[in-house]
Amino acid sequence: MSDQSDEFTRPVARVGQVEKAMLSGTGIHIPWLRKQMETVATRGKKEKDFAQTTNACLSFIQEALLKHQWQKAAEYMHSYFQILEDSDGAKRLAAPEIIWRLGSEILYYHPKSNVETFNAFADRMKNVGVMNYLKISLQHALYLLHHRMLEDANRNLSQAETWRYGEKSSSQEILINLIQAYKGLIQYYTWSKKKTELSTLDEDDYAYNTATRNILNHSWKTSMNLCALIKIPGVWDPFVKSYVEMLEFYGDQDGAREVLTNYAYDEKFPSNPNAHVYLYNFLKKEKAPKEKLISVLKTLYQIVPSHKLMLEFHRILRNSEKEEHHKLALEVLFAVLDFAGCAKNITAWKYLAKYLKQILMRNHLVWVQEEWNSRKTWWPNFHFSYFWAKCDWTEDKALAYEKAFVAGLLLGKGCRYFQYVSKQGRQVLRKKNKRMNKLVKMHSIVNLEP
Repeated sequence: MSDQSDEFTRPVARVGQVEKAMLSGTGIHIPWLRKQMETVATRGKKEKDFAQTTNACLSFIQEALLKHQWQKAAEYMHSYFQILEDSDGAKRLAAPEIIWRLGSEILYYHPKSNVETFNAFADRMKNVGVMNYLKISLQHALYLLHHRMLEDANRNLSQAETWRYGEKSSSQEILINLIQAYKGLIQYYTWSKKKTELSTLDEDDYAYNTATRNILNHSWKTSMNLCALIKIPGVWDPFVKSYVEMLEFYGDQDGAREVLTNYAYDEKFPSNPNAHVYLYNFLKKEKAPKEKLISVLKTLYQIVPSHKLMLEFHRILRNSEKEEHHKLALEVLFAVLDFAGCAKNITAWKYLAKYLKQILMRNHLVWVQEEWNSRKTWWPNFHFSYFWAKCDWTEDKALAYEKAFVAGLLLGKGCRYFQYVSKQGRQVLRKKNKRMNKLVKMHSIVNLEP
């Protein structure tokens, strides 16, 4: 960074020195900044109002951040450091965290920033407002991990792990657990590399036994750190996945299943779709009974009805022997296509076209009507307008054909989407088109209704 930008990682001057430097043009020499600060803080007068000055400076920093003007934001930070000596105790107490958050954001994106500059700023801020020591240490470690500096990150976390300040509050306890868990993730990474190396060795080789012992030593430390965190209610996806992988590697299937089940269903934990995805994938790999798989996916369906696993859920339900599952399979497909992000999912439309035909041939017209009644006021414009017919035919004729078949079944041959695709496909898809018209005529719910 430039000399001016590096300035905010140096020791803080006294308030009087900062004001003198800012207002006299000596020390931190930023004339355009001084002029703007005086204009806002004094409304053109020469009064020196500390609170107005710092508030104005904070506004300038925020505006610069919003506009991604990192150099300008860094220069404003020179003056904002004086907030650390504000006479208002509450502001002075909150200042270190504000400076850390603003400063780290600037240094993360500044084009001339580097790891050394960030490290210097982080180390300085850890000693300004000790109650922020753990938060800053954790974020500092994540920055180092982002730059693949695993050893430095691990050393940083180890220092933070032993840090204490008076009586630990509950929030500090959680932060220490989180720091230990991130140490566990770094150890997991080392364990994972060793596990990969192990797979390339001959089991009769002496090196294999040595590598096995090393893996066991690493796994014990890692599992202890991860296990402590995932018992605390929260969203701990990467930690849970790492811990479960280790349990599976050592053959503790019951332990892995218990961890995933608790993570998904413990009421103390927040609702988390990923927890159910992890459990489902684990049970599927175990070749668990279909009832268990359906139970997990049903919960996921209630949380995220548009999840990509819903098409797999539909297939499982469709192949079930229970009629209630067949009905739910139809509901799931309609629910998926309620979302704009799934509107061009050709697999979903193929499934719906095929399943609607099967359902109507089995005389389950009521099932279709139940789903359609709540959608007939908005699906025609949402999926089956003349505009979408032209777009779909231009972009993906296979998609247009599937949608036209569904439109014909739900709205009849008078539907504009059906008519447009039928007309356009008359030459290109003559045989398919003739068959589509025949099937729609036979199975359309418009024709079947009394």
